[in-house]
Amino acid sequence: MKAMILAAGLGKRLRPLTLKIPKALIEINQKALILYHLEKLEAIGVKEVIINLHYHGDMIKRFLRDGAFSDIQIVYSEESEVLETGGGIKKALPFFRDDPFICVNADVYTHFDFRYLKQGLTSNSLGKLILVENPAHNPAGDFSLDSEGKLLLPNSAGLVNLTFSGISVLSPELFDGFPNSKFPLADVFLKAIPMGLLSGLKYDGPWYDVGSPERLNKLQKEFGDLLGSKN
Repeated sequence: MKAMILAAGLGKRLRPLTLKIPKALIEINQKALILYHLEKLEAIGVKEVIINLHYHGDMIKRFLRDGAFSDIQIVYSEESEVLETGGGIKKALPFFRDDPFICVNADVYTHFDFRYLKQGLTSNSLGKLILVENPAHNPAGDFSLDSEGKLLLPNSAGLVNLTFSGISVLSPELFDGFPNSKFPLADVFLKAIPMGLLSGLKYDGPWYDVGSPERLNKLQKEFGDLLGSKN
């Protein structure tokens, strides 16, 4: 199974920190965020990873050029303009041919076990999303999840909403009919859910969206405690 790391974002909410570096290279405990993901992917046997680039993309390429991941072939999908999450994945789809792939946002930190991603998709699913409890910055959540693991639209009757973690397994088929241009990944999900094409898995362990100075500071302050409670 191949994987994609989404690393093209501008990181506007993290300025001035991201004026000089991309979000993917922000350090947590003296290690860049993107390294945590690559280590997890390497640990489950992923051999090929594509990373989309735009803002400070050359910095990411130089950073990963030292050969620290000799068992992983890293290629890049360079975007002359930001294509958002959906458009960025669509541009990179030839890399995966027709096979499902792991997709991870570069700007999240988690202890989620990536071995669950290696299991791939069931025969009647085109995507599996990892969901978490709603954080303070997203109290309304994104989707609902039924008792059989089927992903539903938010506010489905009798179900609580959960937040998409930025970690998923996706089939290229999900992107059929979408343009070769800028669009959010949420559009893909909202089209597929009514057709029953997506499943979900709730994760209850540590997860952080490092998308603002406040959230980054929270993670950095709590990191020591997290090391003692890995799950």
